[in-house]
Amino acid sequence: MIDLIVDIVVTRFSLRRGDLNSSIMVLMVMVELKGAFNLLALPVRRALEKRGFTSPTEPQEKAIPLILEGRNVLLIAPTASGKTEAAMLPIFSMMCGLQGQGVKALYITPLRALNRDLLERLEWWGREIGFRVAVRHGDTEQSERVAQARMPPDLLITTPETLQIILAGKILRRGLSTLRWVVVDEVHELAEDKRGVQLSVALERLRKLIGHDFQIVGLSATIGSPETVGRFLVGNGRSIDIIKISAAKLMRLKVVFPEPSQEDYELAAKLYTHPDVAARLRFIRGLIENYNSVLLFVNTRAIAEVLASRFKVWDINFPISVHHGSLSKPSRVAAERGLKNGDLKGLVCTSSLELGIDVGRIDLVIQYMSPRQVTRLIQRVGRAGHSIGRVSNGVIVTADPDDTLEAMVICRAALNEELEPVKVPEKSFDVLCHQVASLLMYRKRWSFDEILDVLRGSYPYSNICRDDIISVLNYMHNRYPRLAWVSFEDSVVLAPRNSRNVYGYFFENLSMIPDEKKYLVVNVEDNVPIGFLDEVFVSEYGDPGRKIVFRGSLWKIKEVIGDRIYVAPDNDPTGAIPSWVGEEIPVPYAIAQEVGRVRGYVESRLLSGASLDDVVMELAGKYPVEPESLKRALNHVFEQVKRGVPVPSDRVVTLEKWGELIILTTHLGHLANRALSRVLGDALSEFLGHSVEIQEDPYRIVIKASEDVKVEDVRDLIIKLSESDVRERSIKLAERSGLFKYRLMHVARRFGAISKDMDAASIGMRRLVELFKGSVVYEEALKEYLSMDIDVDTAQSFLKDLSSGVRELKCFEVKDLSPTSRIGLEKISMRSEIIPPERLRKVLIEATKARLLNEVRFFVCIENWDWWKPIRINDLSEEIKCGVCGSKLIAPLDVDESVVENIVSKRGSKLSSEERRIVEEALENAKLISEYGKLAAIALAGRGLNAKIVKPILESFKEASDAFYEKIMEAERKALRRGF
Repeated sequence: MIDLIVDIVVTRFSLRRGDLNSSIMVLMVMVELKGAFNLLALPVRRALEKRGFTSPTEPQEKAIPLILEGRNVLLIAPTASGKTEAAMLPIFSMMCGLQGQGVKALYITPLRALNRDLLERLEWWGREIGFRVAVRHGDTEQSERVAQARMPPDLLITTPETLQIILAGKILRRGLSTLRWVVVDEVHELAEDKRGVQLSVALERLRKLIGHDFQIVGLSATIGSPETVGRFLVGNGRSIDIIKISAAKLMRLKVVFPEPSQEDYELAAKLYTHPDVAARLRFIRGLIENYNSVLLFVNTRAIAEVLASRFKVWDINFPISVHHGSLSKPSRVAAERGLKNGDLKGLVCTSSLELGIDVGRIDLVIQYMSPRQVTRLIQRVGRAGHSIGRVSNGVIVTADPDDTLEAMVICRAALNEELEPVKVPEKSFDVLCHQVASLLMYRKRWSFDEILDVLRGSYPYSNICRDDIISVLNYMHNRYPRLAWVSFEDSVVLAPRNSRNVYGYFFENLSMIPDEKKYLVVNVEDNVPIGFLDEVFVSEYGDPGRKIVFRGSLWKIKEVIGDRIYVAPDNDPTGAIPSWVGEEIPVPYAIAQEVGRVRGYVESRLLSGASLDDVVMELAGKYPVEPESLKRALNHVFEQVKRGVPVPSDRVVTLEKWGELIILTTHLGHLANRALSRVLGDALSEFLGHSVEIQEDPYRIVIKASEDVKVEDVRDLIIKLSESDVRERSIKLAERSGLFKYRLMHVARRFGAISKDMDAASIGMRRLVELFKGSVVYEEALKEYLSMDIDVDTAQSFLKDLSSGVRELKCFEVKDLSPTSRIGLEKISMRSEIIPPERLRKVLIEATKARLLNEVRFFVCIENWDWWKPIRINDLSEEIKCGVCGSKLIAPLDVDESVVENIVSKRGSKLSSEERRIVEEALENAKLISEYGKLAAIALAGRGLNAKIVKPILESFKEASDAFYEKIMEAERKALRRGF
């Protein structure tokens, strides 16, 4: 060890060995490695010393010895605990003893935009230890791909989709013959979806291809069912060691349900919102101001945009930005950099930041409204305390009593590490079809048994049988044009003569992530576009006559033509669906049941004579919630008990009639309530002879029928339903479900059965069913629907419990809605989301102003193309000049920094057609900036706007007035129409 230290210091500082004698012991103490680090090879230990790492983290201490022994390992540990090094340092150590060229290790990451921090770290380790590290993904340039094929790197970093391409290719595939190790990062992101199924089969094919097994290491954030995830990772018949590092022991959680003050009523008027919303905003702002770096997680992109916009309307200079997957790459990168370098104090974000994207050290995570699931909360809060041993602080800010009780139950479960089980998709036929096509690209002839042999090694296909494969091959054989030629008598499958069809299908369907189509929403009264709706929402709720809440207003859908939805304003919010509902995360059964248990406990304690304050203190000792917030959240139970109305709980189900509404409160969670609402709505429609409106949330089902419907009739129907087969009935009703249509569309696209351009609105459900019923396409879509969208088993069990008396059903009719039901009705009516028309104009102007001023653009000096800088529009001075030469020819560009760097590096060389277009755009933009200054930059930041469009607007205004922003909004709407 002393010799190692001396060699390092002599080399680094050009000293003589004799000069070090007096300080050798001090140096030895400074760089002495501890624990598992001493098991690593000398080059790795030298790199550790240079990096300044002397003590392994807990995950490293536990994982390194096992990996060095050659074992398969699944390492489950919080963010920033050194998982990457825990996997790669022992692999680099073992690589030190290998000779020759070829890929020795694969690092597979599901992140489509490769984590820059991860890449830099792995490249640094590679350089220091003496190994070549390269990246291969969809954006890798052709010249780099050729270089990798000719001289494969020692470590190849890639994505699941690119691995598919490598296996289908020839040259680089041969370079994998030397493969010894595979690391799969972010396993928790893959285990529950079809990208993971695709990867699982690819790894089995890789083993067959190279003729030997490899050691595999999986890295995962905290997740339920570790054994299931481990089996998914290694496949069938292989052992794996699971290392689980607790995230909960270093987590501090608190639930807060802010109550509006007089200050909030004043703020609400300023922000054109409700006092409850203002109270939440004020509380969150106070938290952000008291911390250096905050992530504010929300559950949908729509809420992220609205929340960020409200903060900017309140204070345009408040150092916060927004981050979600639908934003352009420059906007996401600017937000990440801003938080990391301290220009921003917070990011409003969705699940886009749950993964390991580097945004620097996070001091606090705020979750806006309940996170819905325990696993999601742990992964989000785990982003805080971004260094070893630091406590992760999380605050959940809730919106109503349901939300508060749900959040505190989730927090208790998180602290006790009671996570949702992982469900790995089984026997995915669409993935199987794609994998058979890939096999035929590799070799022209396969027997059924050979295909079965490959698949059975993959955990998701553990139960695959010969008949399943024949069903898929039958589809591929009979499809036009054919994807395979099958001899069922000889049990062989051959590549079709025209292999272009197979190649086209393979590359078009490489990604298992659904391509979400957008629908343009148009006001039928003036033919003006309003915005976009996602395909999943349109599939379920895009029927004429349906009411939706969209962009702060209430609309009724009039007709759907192609990719356009025509709507008209409406006044009655009853039954209206919020436009982001398709993005929502389902609340699990276990969480909803515990919320019911809390309500039941409070009722029993109050009936036994305890005060509400006593009950609050008892529950505050069990759940991490502020007593004041808990008391406010439980007040509805107190009021209900005082009225003498039964309180719904996990064991007591209430059926309440109020006017034309019937509310069944079940506490079953989203998926079971969705299943139950469909069969109940169908049974009630049969009984009445006409259709009924029905909606559900995790806790209740709301039925809108006529006032003469008796609550006893509905009760009898529910009891009668317990005798029927809910699964069978749900399957029959699936064909009426928009969600099933959505599943069928996407599965059909993955099979190559319909064009990727075909949209849900242009083909009716009846036609879809006619096309695919009885096929593997239909079967796979139904399997997805039954496993992902509804929970028939829980719904069936619930009905049997009611029939047998395990759960008690209490029926009553009321003149005044019970407090518990009122919570649900207020959410369903969406009163807090609908803005009166007289206020909407000002809201839209302020939101547009906040959005445009907060946009970041790359400003480029086109005089010499030697200066460029990302600048937020609001931070611009009125006169914009180059930071080097002082020129006013400055162009704002909405492109990635690498694009600008590429153009600059090619000065004097031939540009691509896209680069020439960008240069021409820069010239036009620069002319406007030199003439109109900051006003031009604001206008050019509009969505879909260019120099030609904004020039007439700029000629009419000298300042950024409300009228100026209205003109920009009008231009954006016209651009939206042109773009569609």
